[in-house]
Amino acid sequence: MTVETLEPALLASPEFHAAGDRHRLWRRMRRDMPVYWHPPAELPGFWSVTRYDDVRAVYGDPAKFSSADGVLLRPASLGNDPGGGRTLALTDPPRHRKLRSLIAARFNARAVRSMQGVLRAQARAAVTAAIERGSCDFAQDVAARLSISTICRIMGMPEGDFESVYRWTHEAFKAQKSLTTYLPIMNYFIDLMCQRKGVAPTDDVAGLLAHGAVDGTPLTEEEILLNFENLVGATENAGLSMATGMLALLEHPDQWQRLREDRRLIPSAIEELLRWASSATHSMRTTTGPHVLGGQSIAAGDRVVLWLPSANRDESAFPDPDRFDLGRQRNRHVALGAGEHACIGGSLARLQLGALLPELLDTAREIELAGPVIPVRSIAVSGPAQLPVRIMAR
Repeated sequence: MTVETLEPALLASPEFHAAGDRHRLWRRMRRDMPVYWHPPAELPGFWSVTRYDDVRAVYGDPAKFSSADGVLLRPASLGNDPGGGRTLALTDPPRHRKLRSLIAARFNARAVRSMQGVLRAQARAAVTAAIERGSCDFAQDVAARLSISTICRIMGMPEGDFESVYRWTHEAFKAQKSLTTYLPIMNYFIDLMCQRKGVAPTDDVAGLLAHGAVDGTPLTEEEILLNFENLVGATENAGLSMATGMLALLEHPDQWQRLREDRRLIPSAIEELLRWASSATHSMRTTTGPHVLGGQSIAAGDRVVLWLPSANRDESAFPDPDRFDLGRQRNRHVALGAGEHACIGGSLARLQLGALLPELLDTAREIELAGPVIPVRSIAVSGPAQLPVRIMAR
Protein backbone atom coordinates (compact mmCIF):
# COMPACT_ATOMS: atom_id res chain seq x y z
CA MET A 1 0.00 0.00 0.00
CA THR A 2 1.51 3.35 -1.07
CA VAL A 3 1.49 6.46 1.06
CA GLU A 4 -1.13 7.96 -1.26
CA THR A 5 -3.55 5.08 -0.67
CA LEU A 6 -3.24 5.36 3.10
CA GLU A 7 -6.36 7.41 3.70
CA PRO A 8 -7.18 9.09 7.05
CA ALA A 9 -10.42 7.10 7.24
CA LEU A 10 -8.29 4.06 8.11
CA LEU A 11 -7.71 5.56 11.57
CA ALA A 12 -11.24 4.45 12.51
CA SER A 13 -10.30 0.80 11.85
CA PRO A 14 -8.99 -1.37 14.71
CA GLU A 15 -7.54 -3.77 12.13
CA PHE A 16 -5.46 -0.97 10.59
CA HIS A 17 -4.03 -0.02 13.98
CA ALA A 18 -3.16 -3.66 14.62
CA ALA A 19 -1.61 -4.53 11.27
CA GLY A 20 -1.42 -1.44 9.06
CA ASP A 21 1.34 1.10 8.57
CA ARG A 22 -0.23 3.75 10.76
CA HIS A 23 3.02 5.66 11.35
CA ARG A 24 3.42 6.13 7.60
CA LEU A 25 -0.12 7.52 7.44
CA TRP A 26 0.52 9.82 10.39
CA ARG A 27 3.71 11.13 8.75
CA ARG A 28 1.67 12.04 5.69
CA MET A 29 -1.02 13.69 7.81
CA ARG A 30 1.51 15.70 9.83
CA ARG A 31 2.94 16.97 6.56
CA ASP A 32 -0.21 17.58 4.52
CA MET A 33 -3.30 17.56 6.76
CA PRO A 34 -2.32 17.96 10.42
CA VAL A 35 -5.86 18.86 11.50
CA TYR A 36 -8.24 16.78 9.43
CA TRP A 37 -12.06 16.41 9.54
CA HIS A 38 -13.56 12.89 9.51
CA PRO A 39 -17.26 13.01 8.57
CA PRO A 40 -19.73 11.06 10.74
CA ALA A 41 -20.08 7.33 10.10
CA GLU A 42 -20.27 4.62 12.75
CA LEU A 43 -18.20 7.00 14.82
CA PRO A 44 -19.35 10.59 15.23
CA GLY A 45 -17.55 13.21 13.17
CA PHE A 46 -14.21 14.32 14.58
CA TRP A 47 -11.01 16.22 13.88
CA SER A 48 -7.73 14.31 13.78
CA VAL A 49 -4.79 16.16 15.35
CA THR A 50 -1.39 14.66 14.54
CA ARG A 51 1.31 17.27 15.25
CA TYR A 52 3.10 17.49 18.60
CA ASP A 53 2.63 21.23 19.14
CA ASP A 54 -1.08 21.06 18.36
CA VAL A 55 -1.54 18.11 20.72
CA ARG A 56 0.16 20.00 23.55
CA ALA A 57 -1.91 23.10 22.78
CA VAL A 58 -5.15 21.12 23.17
CA TYR A 59 -3.94 19.43 26.36
CA GLY A 60 -2.92 22.80 27.76
CA ASP A 61 -6.29 24.52 27.32
CA PRO A 62 -9.06 22.60 29.13
CA ALA A 63 -11.29 25.69 29.07
CA LYS A 64 -11.53 25.42 25.27
CA PHE A 65 -11.08 21.66 24.93
CA SER A 66 -13.25 19.84 27.45
CA SER A 67 -12.95 16.27 28.75
CA ALA A 68 -16.43 16.18 30.26
CA ASP A 69 -18.17 14.59 27.24
CA GLY A 70 -15.69 11.74 26.98
CA VAL A 71 -12.01 11.21 26.18
CA LEU A 72 -12.33 8.24 23.82
CA LEU A 73 -14.11 7.82 20.51
CA ARG A 74 -17.19 5.59 20.80
CA PRO A 75 -19.83 4.61 18.26
CA ALA A 76 -22.46 7.33 17.91
CA SER A 77 -25.15 4.77 18.77
CA LEU A 78 -23.75 4.49 22.32
CA GLY A 79 -24.09 8.20 23.08
CA ASN A 80 -21.79 10.00 25.48
CA ASP A 81 -19.61 8.24 28.04
CA PRO A 82 -21.57 7.58 31.27
CA GLY A 83 -18.60 8.80 33.29
CA GLY A 84 -18.85 12.29 31.79
CA GLY A 85 -18.33 14.92 34.49
CA ARG A 86 -17.93 12.30 37.21
CA THR A 87 -14.46 10.74 36.96
CA LEU A 88 -10.87 11.90 37.06
CA ALA A 89 -10.50 11.40 33.31
CA LEU A 90 -13.82 12.99 32.38
CA THR A 91 -13.93 16.22 34.36
CA ASP A 92 -12.59 19.72 33.76
CA PRO A 93 -11.10 22.23 36.17
CA PRO A 94 -11.92 23.23 38.81
CA ARG A 95 -13.77 19.99 39.65
CA HIS A 96 -11.02 17.86 38.12
CA ARG A 97 -8.41 19.34 40.46
CA LYS A 98 -10.61 18.86 43.51
CA LEU A 99 -11.42 15.26 42.59
CA ARG A 100 -7.78 14.53 41.83
CA SER A 101 -6.70 16.03 45.17
CA LEU A 102 -8.70 13.36 47.04
CA ILE A 103 -6.22 10.66 46.01
CA ALA A 104 -3.17 12.54 44.70
CA ALA A 105 -1.10 11.78 47.81
CA ARG A 106 -1.28 8.06 47.03
CA PHE A 107 0.23 8.65 43.56
CA ASN A 108 2.83 11.33 44.20
CA ALA A 109 6.53 10.64 43.79
CA ARG A 110 7.15 10.11 47.51
CA ALA A 111 4.32 7.58 47.91
CA VAL A 112 5.35 5.76 44.76
CA ARG A 113 9.00 5.56 45.86
CA SER A 114 7.87 3.92 49.09
CA MET A 115 6.57 1.03 46.94
CA GLN A 116 9.88 0.45 45.17
CA GLY A 117 10.80 -2.65 47.17
CA VAL A 118 7.35 -4.19 46.72
CA LEU A 119 7.36 -3.56 42.98
CA ARG A 120 10.83 -5.01 42.59
CA ALA A 121 9.72 -8.13 44.48
CA GLN A 122 6.63 -8.44 42.26
CA ALA A 123 8.77 -8.09 39.14
CA ARG A 124 11.23 -10.68 40.45
CA ALA A 125 8.44 -13.15 41.18
CA ALA A 126 6.94 -12.70 37.68
CA VAL A 127 10.28 -13.08 35.90
CA THR A 128 11.32 -16.07 38.05
CA ALA A 129 8.02 -17.82 37.33
CA ALA A 130 8.51 -17.23 33.60
CA ILE A 131 12.01 -18.72 33.73
CA GLU A 132 10.78 -21.79 35.62
CA ARG A 133 8.07 -22.41 33.01
CA GLY A 134 10.55 -22.14 30.17
CA SER A 135 8.34 -19.74 28.22
CA CYS A 136 5.58 -17.29 28.99
CA ASP A 137 3.26 -14.71 27.51
CA PHE A 138 5.16 -11.62 28.61
CA ALA A 139 2.16 -9.37 27.88
CA GLN A 140 -0.07 -11.22 30.35
CA ASP A 141 2.15 -13.22 32.70
CA VAL A 142 4.53 -10.38 33.45
CA ALA A 143 3.35 -6.95 32.26
CA ALA A 144 -0.39 -7.14 32.88
CA ARG A 145 -0.05 -8.96 36.20
CA LEU A 146 2.52 -6.46 37.47
CA SER A 147 0.27 -3.56 36.44
CA ILE A 148 -2.86 -5.05 38.03
CA SER A 149 -1.20 -6.07 41.29
CA THR A 150 0.21 -2.55 41.67
CA ILE A 151 -3.13 -0.75 41.33
CA CYS A 152 -4.83 -3.36 43.52
CA ARG A 153 -2.30 -2.62 46.26
CA ILE A 154 -2.79 1.14 45.98
CA MET A 155 -6.56 0.73 45.97
CA GLY A 156 -6.31 -1.29 49.19
CA MET A 157 -7.63 -4.58 47.87
CA PRO A 158 -6.67 -7.75 49.77
CA GLU A 159 -3.71 -9.52 48.17
CA GLY A 160 -5.75 -12.68 47.88
CA ASP A 161 -8.06 -10.85 45.45
CA PHE A 162 -5.34 -9.71 43.03
CA GLU A 163 -5.57 -12.78 40.81
CA SER A 164 -9.37 -12.52 40.51
CA VAL A 165 -9.12 -8.84 39.58
CA TYR A 166 -6.48 -9.72 36.98
CA ARG A 167 -8.71 -12.47 35.52
CA TRP A 168 -11.78 -10.24 35.32
CA THR A 169 -9.94 -7.32 33.72
CA HIS A 170 -8.20 -9.65 31.27
CA GLU A 171 -11.55 -11.12 30.22
CA ALA A 172 -13.10 -7.67 29.82
CA PHE A 173 -10.14 -6.21 27.89
CA LYS A 174 -9.97 -9.26 25.61
CA ALA A 175 -13.69 -8.91 24.83
CA GLN A 176 -13.19 -5.13 24.39
CA LYS A 177 -15.81 -4.46 27.04
CA SER A 178 -15.84 -1.52 29.38
CA LEU A 179 -15.31 -2.64 32.96
CA THR A 180 -18.57 -0.85 33.82
CA THR A 181 -20.44 -3.45 31.73
CA TYR A 182 -18.58 -6.47 33.11
CA LEU A 183 -20.61 -7.71 36.06
CA PRO A 184 -18.00 -9.76 37.97
CA ILE A 185 -15.68 -6.82 38.48
CA MET A 186 -18.45 -4.27 39.01
CA ASN A 187 -19.95 -6.49 41.71
CA TYR A 188 -16.52 -6.64 43.29
CA PHE A 189 -16.25 -2.83 43.16
CA ILE A 190 -19.68 -2.51 44.79
CA ASP A 191 -18.64 -4.83 47.62
CA LEU A 192 -15.37 -2.92 48.06
CA MET A 193 -17.19 0.42 48.16
CA CYS A 194 -19.76 -0.82 50.70
CA GLN A 195 -17.02 -2.27 52.87
CA ARG A 196 -15.08 1.02 52.90
CA LYS A 197 -18.17 3.16 53.48
CA GLY A 198 -19.08 0.98 56.48
CA VAL A 199 -15.86 1.73 58.38
CA ALA A 200 -13.80 4.75 59.38
CA PRO A 201 -11.91 6.33 56.46
CA THR A 202 -8.76 4.47 55.42
CA ASP A 203 -5.81 6.01 53.59
CA ASP A 204 -5.97 3.67 50.58
CA VAL A 205 -7.55 4.90 47.37
CA ALA A 206 -10.76 2.91 47.85
CA GLY A 207 -11.24 4.44 51.30
CA LEU A 208 -10.36 7.96 50.18
CA LEU A 209 -12.91 7.83 47.35
CA ALA A 210 -15.61 6.09 49.42
CA HIS A 211 -15.46 8.93 51.98
CA GLY A 212 -14.49 11.64 49.50
CA ALA A 213 -16.29 14.93 49.04
CA VAL A 214 -15.93 17.84 46.62
CA ASP A 215 -16.93 21.28 47.90
CA GLY A 216 -18.49 19.60 50.95
CA THR A 217 -20.70 17.30 48.89
CA PRO A 218 -19.90 13.57 49.25
CA LEU A 219 -19.25 11.65 46.06
CA THR A 220 -22.26 9.64 44.94
CA GLU A 221 -22.03 5.87 44.79
CA GLU A 222 -22.00 6.07 40.99
CA GLU A 223 -19.07 8.51 41.11
CA ILE A 224 -17.15 6.24 43.47
CA LEU A 225 -17.70 3.16 41.31
CA LEU A 226 -16.89 4.97 38.07
CA ASN A 227 -13.62 6.22 39.56
CA PHE A 228 -12.76 2.69 40.73
CA GLU A 229 -13.34 1.56 37.13
CA ASN A 230 -11.35 4.50 35.74
CA LEU A 231 -8.27 3.67 37.84
CA VAL A 232 -8.32 -0.10 37.36
CA GLY A 233 -9.11 0.25 33.65
CA ALA A 234 -6.00 2.40 33.17
CA THR A 235 -3.86 -0.64 33.98
CA GLU A 236 -4.40 -1.83 30.42
CA ASN A 237 -2.24 1.05 29.16
CA ALA A 238 0.46 0.42 31.76
CA GLY A 239 0.65 -3.28 30.91
CA LEU A 240 0.74 -2.61 27.18
CA SER A 241 3.55 -0.07 27.65
CA MET A 242 5.70 -2.68 29.40
CA ALA A 243 4.90 -5.34 26.80
CA THR A 244 5.61 -2.98 23.88
CA GLY A 245 8.82 -1.95 25.57
CA MET A 246 9.91 -5.58 25.84
CA LEU A 247 9.11 -6.14 22.17
CA ALA A 248 11.13 -3.04 21.23
CA LEU A 249 14.13 -4.36 23.14
CA LEU A 250 13.82 -7.72 21.38
CA GLU A 251 13.65 -5.97 18.00
CA HIS A 252 16.64 -3.73 18.84
CA PRO A 253 19.17 -6.05 20.51
CA ASP A 254 21.87 -3.38 20.22
CA GLN A 255 19.88 -1.16 22.57
CA TRP A 256 19.32 -4.02 25.02
CA GLN A 257 23.08 -4.68 25.03
CA ARG A 258 23.71 -0.97 25.48
CA LEU A 259 21.54 -1.01 28.60
CA ARG A 260 23.30 -4.12 29.92
CA GLU A 261 26.62 -2.32 29.62
CA ASP A 262 25.48 0.96 31.16
CA ARG A 263 22.64 0.94 33.68
CA ARG A 264 22.98 4.68 34.09
CA LEU A 265 20.80 4.78 30.96
CA ILE A 266 17.78 3.36 32.83
CA PRO A 267 16.10 6.78 33.48
CA SER A 268 16.36 7.83 29.81
CA ALA A 269 15.47 4.28 28.71
CA ILE A 270 12.20 4.48 30.67
CA GLU A 271 11.21 7.69 28.88
CA GLU A 272 12.14 6.26 25.47
CA LEU A 273 10.18 3.06 26.15
CA LEU A 274 7.13 5.16 27.06
CA ARG A 275 7.52 7.36 23.96
CA TRP A 276 8.04 4.37 21.67
CA ALA A 277 5.13 2.40 23.12
CA SER A 278 2.60 5.26 23.25
CA SER A 279 0.07 2.63 24.34
CA ALA A 280 -2.76 5.15 24.61
CA THR A 281 -3.50 5.59 20.90
CA HIS A 282 -5.77 8.57 21.18
CA SER A 283 -7.30 11.04 23.59
CA MET A 284 -10.40 13.05 22.71
CA ARG A 285 -11.67 16.50 23.69
CA THR A 286 -14.80 18.49 22.82
CA THR A 287 -14.57 22.18 21.96
CA THR A 288 -16.50 24.57 24.20
CA GLY A 289 -16.55 27.31 21.56
CA PRO A 290 -15.31 28.07 18.05
CA HIS A 291 -11.55 27.73 17.73
CA VAL A 292 -8.81 27.75 15.10
CA LEU A 293 -6.28 24.92 15.32
CA GLY A 294 -3.64 24.14 12.72
CA GLY A 295 -5.30 26.61 10.35
CA GLN A 296 -8.70 24.87 10.58
CA SER A 297 -11.84 26.51 11.95
CA ILE A 298 -13.37 24.16 14.52
CA ALA A 299 -16.96 24.69 15.64
CA ALA A 300 -18.25 24.60 19.19
CA GLY A 301 -19.17 21.06 20.18
CA ASP A 302 -16.81 19.39 17.68
CA ARG A 303 -14.77 16.40 18.82
CA VAL A 304 -11.00 16.74 18.57
CA VAL A 305 -8.94 13.53 18.63
CA LEU A 306 -5.27 13.66 19.59
CA TRP A 307 -3.23 10.82 18.06
CA LEU A 308 -0.52 10.42 20.70
CA PRO A 309 1.80 7.98 18.85
CA SER A 310 1.87 10.49 15.98
CA ALA A 311 2.79 13.37 18.29
CA ASN A 312 5.54 11.21 19.81
CA ARG A 313 7.07 10.63 16.36
CA ASP A 314 6.76 14.24 15.18
CA GLU A 315 9.94 15.24 13.36
CA SER A 316 9.65 18.81 14.64
CA ALA A 317 9.79 17.68 18.27
CA PHE A 318 12.05 14.61 18.22
CA PRO A 319 15.29 14.34 16.22
CA ASP A 320 15.26 11.15 14.16
CA PRO A 321 11.92 10.15 15.74
CA ASP A 322 11.71 6.68 14.20
CA ARG A 323 14.98 5.66 15.82
CA PHE A 324 14.66 3.72 19.10
CA ASP A 325 17.33 5.33 21.29
CA LEU A 326 17.56 4.49 25.00
CA GLY A 327 19.89 7.44 25.50
CA ARG A 328 17.51 9.99 23.95
CA GLN A 329 17.66 13.35 25.74
CA ARG A 330 15.01 16.10 26.12
CA ASN A 331 12.34 13.48 25.60
CA ARG A 332 9.18 15.49 26.33
CA HIS A 333 6.77 12.87 25.03
CA VAL A 334 3.01 12.94 25.60
CA ALA A 335 2.56 9.20 26.18
CA LEU A 336 1.15 9.99 29.64
CA GLY A 337 -0.78 13.09 28.61
CA ALA A 338 0.10 16.66 29.56
CA GLY A 339 -1.34 19.65 31.37
CA GLU A 340 -4.27 19.26 33.75
CA HIS A 341 -4.84 15.69 32.60
CA ALA A 342 -1.27 14.43 32.83
CA CYS A 343 -1.73 10.85 34.02
CA ILE A 344 -2.05 10.68 37.81
CA GLY A 345 -0.23 7.34 37.57
CA GLY A 346 2.73 8.75 35.64
CA SER A 347 5.22 8.28 38.49
CA LEU A 348 3.84 4.80 39.02
CA ALA A 349 4.25 3.85 35.35
CA ARG A 350 7.88 4.97 35.47
CA LEU A 351 8.53 3.10 38.72
CA GLN A 352 7.07 -0.12 37.30
CA LEU A 353 9.48 0.04 34.37
CA GLY A 354 12.21 1.03 36.80
CA ALA A 355 11.54 -2.17 38.77
CA LEU A 356 11.16 -4.47 35.77
CA LEU A 357 14.23 -3.44 33.76
CA PRO A 358 16.83 -4.09 36.50
CA GLU A 359 15.15 -7.39 37.35
CA LEU A 360 15.42 -8.54 33.73
CA LEU A 361 19.02 -7.36 33.57
CA ASP A 362 19.89 -9.19 36.78
CA THR A 363 18.00 -12.40 36.11
CA ALA A 364 17.90 -13.03 32.38
CA ARG A 365 20.87 -14.25 30.39
CA GLU A 366 18.85 -14.15 27.18
CA ILE A 367 15.29 -13.31 26.12
CA GLU A 368 13.91 -14.40 22.76
CA LEU A 369 10.58 -14.57 20.97
CA ALA A 370 8.88 -17.95 21.32
CA GLY A 371 6.00 -17.54 18.86
CA PRO A 372 3.95 -15.02 16.89
CA VAL A 373 3.16 -11.65 18.45
CA ILE A 374 -0.60 -10.99 18.50
CA PRO A 375 -1.44 -7.27 18.55
CA VAL A 376 -4.39 -5.66 20.30
CA ARG A 377 -7.11 -4.70 17.83
CA SER A 378 -8.32 -1.31 19.01
CA ILE A 379 -8.32 2.37 18.12
CA ALA A 380 -7.92 3.31 21.80
CA VAL A 381 -4.86 1.31 22.90
CA SER A 382 -2.01 -0.46 21.15
CA GLY A 383 0.60 -3.08 21.90
CA PRO A 384 0.91 -6.85 22.07
CA ALA A 385 -2.12 -8.72 23.37
CA GLN A 386 0.15 -11.78 23.37
CA LEU A 387 3.95 -11.71 23.47
CA PRO A 388 5.35 -15.26 23.81
CA VAL A 389 8.97 -15.25 24.99
CA ARG A 390 11.58 -17.56 26.45
CA ILE A 391 13.60 -16.12 29.32
CA MET A 392 16.82 -17.99 30.06
CA ALA A 393 18.34 -17.56 33.50
CA ARG A 394 21.89 -16.37 34.04
